[in-house]
Amino acid sequence: MATIERTHAVMTVSELNRAVRVVLEQQFPLTWVSGEISNLTIAASGHWYFSLKDAQAQVRCVMFRQKASLIGFRPAEGMRVEVRAVPALYEPRGDFQLSVDFMRLAGLGALFEAFERLKAKLQAEGLFDADRKQGLPTFPRQIGIVTSPAAAALRDVLTTLRRRMPGLPVVLYPTQVQGADAPVQIVSAIRAAVLRQECDVLIVCRGGGSIEDLWAFNDENVARAIAACPIPVVSGVGHETDVTIADFVADRRAATPTAAAELVSPNRIELVGKLVALQRRLDRDMDRLLMQRLQQLDYLARRLVHPGQRLAQQTQHLAGLRHRLSQSVVHALAGRQWRLEAVLRRYRQVSPCIDLPLKQQRLLAGRLTGAWQLQLERLAGRLTQCEVQLRQMNPAAVLERGYSIVHDVNDQIVRKAGDVVPGGLIHVTLAKGWLDAQVLDKDE
Repeated sequence: MATIERTHAVMTVSELNRAVRVVLEQQFPLTWVSGEISNLTIAASGHWYFSLKDAQAQVRCVMFRQKASLIGFRPAEGMRVEVRAVPALYEPRGDFQLSVDFMRLAGLGALFEAFERLKAKLQAEGLFDADRKQGLPTFPRQIGIVTSPAAAALRDVLTTLRRRMPGLPVVLYPTQVQGADAPVQIVSAIRAAVLRQECDVLIVCRGGGSIEDLWAFNDENVARAIAACPIPVVSGVGHETDVTIADFVADRRAATPTAAAELVSPNRIELVGKLVALQRRLDRDMDRLLMQRLQQLDYLARRLVHPGQRLAQQTQHLAGLRHRLSQSVVHALAGRQWRLEAVLRRYRQVSPCIDLPLKQQRLLAGRLTGAWQLQLERLAGRLTQCEVQLRQMNPAAVLERGYSIVHDVNDQIVRKAGDVVPGGLIHVTLAKGWLDAQVLDKDE
C-alpha cells in the first residue's frame, strides 16, 4: 500500500533527475563507445567537453582534468576515438552524458586486445619467467644484429659499438622490421643466427613508430623464436615508452637500440681505466713482494756465516754476558748497599739520641746542686736570724740580765702587785736557780 502511494506521489525535478542518475549508474557499468569528436571545448580548468557522434546519433561527453592528463594525445574535431565511459545524468540541466574514464584512437582497440591476449597466453606458458632468461656475456667475441639494413636503428647501434669497443666484430642478419612480411623474415633471421653459431649475443632492434609500425614485434612466431633462441637476445624496439611482446620474451630489454648496444658491449674506456688501475696495483704488489723477498734474503745472508766467525761471535757474546753478569752483581751490591744505608738513616732518625739528654742531665744536675746550696744558704741565714731572734726572746737571756720570773701558788705569772696578797707564797725563777718567798708587803 505504501509502495502504491509512493508511486503516485508527486516528485520534484531534482528528485526525478537524481533517481534517473542512480538508475543509470547502477544499470550501466564502464562501457566502450566509439564515435567522432565534435563540439570540442577544452576548458581553462583542464576538463574536456565534447560530443561523440556517428551517422544516426550523438551523445554529450565530459572528461575531467585528472583523467585527461593521462591521455597521450590531444583530441581534435573530427577525430575518431574510442572512449571507456559511464552513462550518467547531469542533474542541474537534466542532460544525459557520458563520463569518460579513458580515450584511445579508433582502430587501435583491436590491436590492444590482440596484444593483451597474446601477452596473457605467453605469460601463462612461462615465456616471461625470469628463471628462463639467459645472462649476457661480459666480453662477447662477436655481436649479431637482426634489423633492416636501411634502418636508422642500425646506424645508432653501429655508432655506439664503434665508440665503446671499436674492434668488436658485428654480423648483420637483414630483415624487414615493418609490414606484413616482417614477422616471417625476423623469425628467419633469428634462426639463421642460431644455425650459424657465430655470435655470442643477438640484438633485435628497430627505431620508434606507431603501434602499427611496431606490430611485427608483437607477432607470436617472433616471440616464440626469440624465446627458443639459445643465444642471449636483447630487445631494443622503439623508444623508451614503446613496449612489445618481444621485450617480454627477450633475455634483456633495452629502452632504445642505442641502449641495447650499450648493454651487449663492454666500454673500452672503462676497461682501459680498469686495466691501468690493475697494472698499477700489480706493480705495487710486485714491488712490495720484491722488497719482502730482498729483506728475507738479507736476513738469510746474515744468518749464513762461517763456523769460525760464528764461534767468535758466540765467544764475544759470552764475554758480553760475563761482563753484564759482573756488572749486574756490582749493581746488585750497590743497590743492596744503598738500601742498607737508607735503612740506617731511617734507624738513626727513629732511634733515641742519649748524648744530648746526658748533657742536659749534667747541666740540670749542676743547676740543681747550685740551687740546693743557695737554698741551704738562705735557710741557714734565716735559721741564724731566727736563732738570734729566739735568743733575744729567750726568757733565760732576760734572766741573765738580772730579771726574774714570779709565779703564784697557782703557777700563774705575777705581772703586777695586785696579783698577790701580803703573806702569800710566791715562786721566783732566777737566771741561776729559784727560790720560794713570802710576800710581806706590796705596793700597787
